[in-house]
Amino acid sequence: VQFVTGTFIEKYDPTIEDFYRKEIEVDCSPSVLEILDTAGTEQFASMRDLYIKNGQGFILVYSLVNQQSFQDIRPMRDQIIRVKRYEKVPVILVGNKVDLESEREVSSSEGRALAEEWGCPFMETSAKSKTMVDELFAEIVRQMNYASQPDKDDPCCSACNIQ
Repeated sequence: VQFVTGTFIEKYDPTIEDFYRKEIEVDCSPSVLEILDTAGTEQFASMRDLYIKNGQGFILVYSLVNQQSFQDIRPMRDQIIRVKRYEKVPVILVGNKVDLESEREVSSSEGRALAEEWGCPFMETSAKSKTMVDELFAEIVRQMNYASQPDKDDPCCSACNIQ
C-alpha cells in the first residue's frame, strides 16, 4: 500500500487479496506493475495456486520482528516452485519492519542465508518509513525483465527465428 499510495496503514487487515496498479520507470524504461497483495495466512492457502500461476514475479515478505513469519515463508516459496514447475522464477525475499530494530527476532544473516539458498535477492525494508520500498519494486521489475529474456545457452532458443 505504501508503494502505490504513499500511505502507511498502521493496522493492516490481511484480506484474501488487494489489487493495485502503478506505473513506474526502471532503468529508463516505463513499466506498469499490477500488484496482487495476498494474505500469507494458511486460511487462504488454497487460493494461492491461481495467483501464483498468473504471477510473473514474487516478493515474499516476512516480519523481522516475528520469527514465525520467517518460518512460514519457506512453504510459500515451495508452493511457487511447485505451481510454476521450474525454479527460475523472479523472487525477492524481504524482511520488513527494519524500523523496529530493537524488536528484531530475525537477523539479517538469517535472511541473507535463505536468499542465498534460493538464489534470489534479499532486502530489508520498512513500509512505515518507506525504507527501500521503491528500490524493492524496481528490483522485481529488473528480475522479471531478465527472466523474460531467452536463454542464450539453450540450443532451442538460439536456433529459433520468429517473424
